Amino acid sequence: VVKHSMQRAPVFLFDTALEAREFGKWLQENIDSVRGVVKTSTRTGRLTEIEQYPVANMLYTRLCYTTGDAAGQNMTGKATLFACEWIRANHPLKPRYLLSGNLDTDKKHSAMNMIQTRGKRVIAEFVLKREVAKEILRVDTEWLYRFRQIAGIGTMQAGATYAGAHSANGIAALFIATGQDAANVAESHAGITYGELLDNGDFYWSVTLPAVICATYGGGTALPTQRECLEMMDCFGTGKADKLAEIIAGVVLAGDVSLSSAILAGEWVSSHEKMGRNR
Repeated sequence: VVKHSMQRAPVFLFDTALEAREFGKWLQENIDSVRGVVKTSTRTGRLTEIEQYPVANMLYTRLCYTTGDAAGQNMTGKATLFACEWIRANHPLKPRYLLSGNLDTDKKHSAMNMIQTRGKRVIAEFVLKREVAKEILRVDTEWLYRFRQIAGIGTMQAGATYAGAHSANGIAALFIATGQDAANVAESHAGITYGELLDNGDFYWSVTLPAVICATYGGGTALPTQRECLEMMDCFGTGKADKLAEIIAGVVLAGDVSLSSAILAGEWVSSHEKMGRNR
């Protein structure tokens, strides 16, 4: 896990663009006071920054938080309401606002998530030995590298949100099993796959998931079966959310290794026929 950030994105409304610009300056000058207000609404949530995106006579903002071991969407909603009410009470213009201008992209994929992070930004990586690829996966690493280039062009043409073989399968299964909000698969499945053919013929392989939204505390994590699944992985309770996010990224990477290799080895359809529903 390389970054944490959960957002709510209120938009503030003014009569002129100049008022919106000046309000943005005031907001930055008073960010410590806003942080203090946020602390009164949550035990674990902390405001890290307020991004600003002015448009016309409006100021779109993204209040970015760390949320401990909770996913934090409800937590940040409450904290942002507290913050906005304080801002409205203390700014001379008493600006009107909407609690979400839809810039937080809640339960929706967005290019902004890819760049800025939502939830947790996670990277999983490993080096596939050339001999292991031949013996177990029945593929050459050179082909894996070329396939990465070919699939990348396909991803670009399709405008797809994930550049690997399949991320949503593993994430959806883990989310359901561990009591996560299944709707967050929409954001969490997006990511970047990268491969590098090393000088000795081994293959470096990684996936970067910039918007993994998961929790080990709160919500569905306390349901009996879901809690049991989390406990099996030592991922229940405080201090465990990063570990769960890293497992999720590892599962996505493992799924990509399996499916990519099956495609290259000509075993994609036959493996489904032999081991899937038709068996």
